[in-house]
Amino acid sequence: MFTGIVEELGEVTAVELLDDASRFRLRGPVVTEGAKHGDSIAVNGVCLTVVDLGEHEFTADVMAETLNRSSLGALTAGSRVNLERPMALGGRLGGHIVQGHVDGTGRILERTPSENWEVVKVSLPAHLSRYVVEKGSITVDGVSLTVVDAGPDHFTISLIPTTLALTTLGLKGPGEPVNLEVDVLAKYVERLLGAAAPQTGEEAR
Repeated sequence: MFTGIVEELGEVTAVELLDDASRFRLRGPVVTEGAKHGDSIAVNGVCLTVVDLGEHEFTADVMAETLNRSSLGALTAGSRVNLERPMALGGRLGGHIVQGHVDGTGRILERTPSENWEVVKVSLPAHLSRYVVEKGSITVDGVSLTVVDAGPDHFTISLIPTTLALTTLGLKGPGEPVNLEVDVLAKYVERLLGAAAPQTGEEAR
Protein backbone atom coordinates (compact mmCIF):
# COMPACT_ATOMS: atom_id res chain seq x y z
CA MET A 1 0.00 0.00 0.00
CA PHE A 2 1.26 3.48 -0.91
CA THR A 3 0.20 7.03 -0.16
CA GLY A 4 1.05 8.88 -3.37
CA ILE A 5 3.71 10.98 -1.65
CA VAL A 6 6.71 10.61 -3.97
CA GLU A 7 9.96 10.09 -2.09
CA GLU A 8 12.40 10.49 -4.92
CA LEU A 9 12.76 11.43 -8.58
CA GLY A 10 14.71 8.43 -9.85
CA GLU A 11 16.08 7.42 -13.23
CA VAL A 12 15.87 4.41 -15.53
CA THR A 13 19.44 3.27 -16.15
CA ALA A 14 18.72 0.29 -18.42
CA VAL A 15 15.83 -1.49 -20.14
CA GLU A 16 16.07 -5.10 -21.30
CA LEU A 17 13.32 -6.21 -23.69
CA LEU A 18 12.21 -9.82 -23.18
CA ASP A 19 9.75 -11.96 -25.16
CA ASP A 20 6.66 -10.99 -23.18
CA ALA A 21 8.08 -8.63 -20.55
CA SER A 22 10.75 -6.04 -19.84
CA ARG A 23 13.41 -5.81 -17.16
CA PHE A 24 14.12 -2.34 -15.80
CA ARG A 25 17.13 -1.19 -13.81
CA LEU A 26 16.40 1.98 -11.89
CA ARG A 27 18.50 4.32 -9.79
CA GLY A 28 17.06 5.55 -6.50
CA PRO A 29 19.38 6.04 -3.52
CA VAL A 30 16.51 6.88 -1.15
CA VAL A 31 14.15 4.01 -1.96
CA THR A 32 16.92 1.40 -2.10
CA GLU A 33 18.20 2.23 1.37
CA GLY A 34 17.37 -0.82 3.46
CA ALA A 35 15.56 -2.48 0.55
CA LYS A 36 15.79 -6.22 -0.03
CA HIS A 37 14.84 -8.79 -2.62
CA GLY A 38 11.05 -9.13 -2.89
CA ASP A 39 10.23 -5.66 -1.59
CA SER A 40 7.74 -3.45 -3.42
CA ILE A 41 8.55 -0.05 -4.89
CA ALA A 42 6.10 2.12 -6.84
CA VAL A 43 7.50 3.38 -10.15
CA ASN A 44 5.35 6.13 -11.68
CA GLY A 45 2.50 4.73 -9.63
CA VAL A 46 3.02 1.08 -10.63
CA CYS A 47 3.83 -1.36 -7.82
CA LEU A 48 6.89 -3.38 -8.88
CA THR A 49 8.84 -6.11 -7.09
CA VAL A 50 12.56 -5.79 -6.45
CA VAL A 51 14.33 -8.77 -8.04
CA ASP A 52 17.91 -7.54 -7.70
CA LEU A 53 19.79 -4.79 -5.89
CA GLY A 54 22.99 -2.89 -6.66
CA GLU A 55 24.59 0.26 -5.34
CA HIS A 56 21.69 2.75 -5.19
CA GLU A 57 19.93 0.75 -7.92
CA PHE A 58 17.29 -1.96 -8.16
CA THR A 59 15.98 -4.21 -10.90
CA ALA A 60 12.32 -5.05 -11.53
CA ASP A 61 10.54 -7.24 -14.06
CA VAL A 62 7.47 -5.80 -15.78
CA MET A 63 5.08 -8.26 -17.43
CA ALA A 64 3.18 -7.60 -20.65
CA GLU A 65 -0.11 -6.89 -18.83
CA THR A 66 1.53 -4.05 -16.91
CA LEU A 67 3.27 -2.69 -19.99
CA ASN A 68 -0.05 -2.65 -21.87
CA ARG A 69 -2.06 -1.00 -19.09
CA SER A 70 0.49 1.62 -18.05
CA SER A 71 2.98 4.04 -19.56
CA LEU A 72 6.00 2.03 -18.39
CA GLY A 73 6.43 0.60 -21.87
CA ALA A 74 7.42 4.06 -23.10
CA LEU A 75 10.33 4.35 -20.64
CA THR A 76 13.90 4.22 -21.94
CA ALA A 77 17.32 4.57 -20.36
CA GLY A 78 17.54 8.10 -18.99
CA SER A 79 13.81 8.49 -18.31
CA ARG A 80 12.99 10.08 -14.96
CA VAL A 81 10.49 8.29 -12.73
CA ASN A 82 8.63 8.88 -9.48
CA LEU A 83 9.62 6.43 -6.75
CA GLU A 84 7.89 5.56 -3.49
CA ARG A 85 8.32 2.79 -0.93
CA PRO A 86 5.23 1.22 0.69
CA MET A 87 3.81 2.97 3.71
CA ALA A 88 5.09 1.56 6.98
CA LEU A 89 2.43 0.16 9.32
CA GLY A 90 1.52 2.95 11.72
CA GLY A 91 2.90 5.66 9.43
CA ARG A 92 1.10 8.83 8.45
CA LEU A 93 -1.21 8.65 5.43
CA GLY A 94 -0.01 11.88 3.86
CA GLY A 95 -1.81 11.44 0.54
CA HIS A 96 -4.59 8.88 0.10
CA ILE A 97 -4.85 5.09 -0.18
CA VAL A 98 -2.91 4.10 -3.30
CA GLN A 99 -2.58 0.46 -4.36
CA GLY A 100 -0.06 0.84 -7.16
CA HIS A 101 -2.53 -0.84 -9.54
CA VAL A 102 -2.88 1.46 -12.54
CA ASP A 103 -6.43 1.71 -13.92
CA GLY A 104 -5.44 3.31 -17.22
CA THR A 105 -3.45 6.07 -18.83
CA GLY A 106 -4.20 9.64 -19.80
CA ARG A 107 -2.28 12.30 -21.65
CA ILE A 108 -1.38 15.81 -20.63
CA LEU A 109 -3.54 18.14 -22.70
CA GLU A 110 -2.63 21.61 -21.44
CA ARG A 111 -0.37 23.33 -18.94
CA THR A 112 -1.34 26.76 -17.62
CA PRO A 113 1.36 28.32 -15.42
CA SER A 114 0.76 31.02 -12.84
CA GLU A 115 2.93 32.76 -10.28
CA ASN A 116 2.66 30.16 -7.51
CA TRP A 117 1.26 27.01 -9.12
CA GLU A 118 0.45 25.41 -12.45
CA VAL A 119 -2.87 24.01 -13.65
CA VAL A 120 -2.56 20.83 -15.73
CA LYS A 121 -5.37 19.37 -17.83
CA VAL A 122 -5.24 15.58 -18.33
CA SER A 123 -7.33 13.38 -20.63
CA LEU A 124 -9.51 10.80 -18.91
CA PRO A 125 -10.52 7.41 -20.37
CA ALA A 126 -14.30 7.01 -20.58
CA HIS A 127 -14.38 3.95 -18.31
CA LEU A 128 -12.77 5.93 -15.47
CA SER A 129 -14.74 9.16 -15.63
CA ARG A 130 -17.43 8.01 -13.17
CA TYR A 131 -14.80 7.59 -10.45
CA VAL A 132 -13.35 11.10 -10.76
CA VAL A 133 -15.12 13.94 -8.96
CA GLU A 134 -14.34 17.54 -8.13
CA LYS A 135 -12.20 17.75 -4.95
CA GLY A 136 -11.77 13.97 -4.99
CA SER A 137 -8.45 12.14 -5.02
CA ILE A 138 -6.61 10.71 -8.01
CA THR A 139 -3.11 9.35 -8.52
CA VAL A 140 -1.19 10.68 -11.53
CA ASP A 141 2.15 8.98 -12.22
CA GLY A 142 2.13 7.89 -8.59
CA VAL A 143 1.43 11.37 -7.20
CA SER A 144 -1.58 11.80 -4.91
CA LEU A 145 -3.49 14.84 -6.14
CA THR A 146 -6.81 16.62 -5.65
CA VAL A 147 -9.09 17.00 -8.67
CA VAL A 148 -9.86 20.65 -9.36
CA ASP A 149 -12.35 20.13 -12.19
CA ALA A 150 -13.83 16.89 -13.56
CA GLY A 151 -15.22 16.68 -17.08
CA PRO A 152 -16.53 13.69 -19.05
CA ASP A 153 -13.19 13.14 -20.79
CA HIS A 154 -10.69 15.15 -18.79
CA PHE A 155 -9.79 16.52 -15.37
CA THR A 156 -7.55 19.27 -14.06
CA ILE A 157 -5.08 19.37 -11.19
CA SER A 158 -3.12 22.20 -9.58
CA LEU A 159 0.57 21.59 -8.95
CA ILE A 160 2.56 23.49 -6.35
CA PRO A 161 6.25 24.33 -6.96
CA THR A 162 7.41 21.39 -4.80
CA THR A 163 5.45 18.90 -6.91
CA LEU A 164 6.76 20.48 -10.10
CA ALA A 165 10.34 20.32 -8.88
CA LEU A 166 10.36 16.86 -7.29
CA THR A 167 8.20 14.72 -9.62
CA THR A 168 7.87 13.86 -13.29
CA LEU A 169 4.82 16.12 -13.49
CA GLY A 170 7.16 19.09 -13.70
CA LEU A 171 8.89 17.57 -16.73
CA LYS A 172 6.12 16.24 -18.96
CA GLY A 173 4.61 18.31 -21.75
CA PRO A 174 1.35 18.14 -23.75
CA GLY A 175 0.85 14.80 -25.43
CA GLU A 176 2.93 12.79 -22.98
CA PRO A 177 1.28 9.84 -21.18
CA VAL A 178 0.66 9.54 -17.44
CA ASN A 179 -0.50 6.62 -15.32
CA LEU A 180 -3.86 7.02 -13.59
CA GLU A 181 -5.20 5.25 -10.52
CA VAL A 182 -8.63 6.31 -9.31
CA ASP A 183 -9.66 6.23 -5.66
CA VAL A 184 -10.23 2.57 -4.78
CA LEU A 185 -12.93 3.57 -2.29
CA ALA A 186 -15.10 4.80 -5.17
CA LYS A 187 -14.85 1.41 -6.89
CA TYR A 188 -15.82 -0.45 -3.71
CA VAL A 189 -18.82 1.84 -3.16
CA GLU A 190 -19.97 1.25 -6.74
CA ARG A 191 -19.66 -2.51 -6.32
CA LEU A 192 -21.52 -2.54 -3.01
CA LEU A 193 -24.35 -0.34 -4.26
CA GLY A 194 -24.72 -2.53 -7.33
CA ALA A 195 -24.92 -5.66 -5.19
CA ALA A 196 -27.52 -4.06 -2.92
CA ALA A 197 -29.77 -2.89 -5.76
CA PRO A 198 -33.24 -4.56 -5.62
CA GLN A 199 -33.82 -7.16 -8.32
CA THR A 200 -36.98 -7.23 -10.42
CA GLY A 201 -38.42 -9.38 -13.19
CA GLU A 202 -36.05 -11.94 -14.65
CA GLU A 203 -33.19 -10.74 -12.37
CA ALA A 204 -35.15 -11.84 -9.29
CA ARG A 205 -35.67 -15.41 -10.53
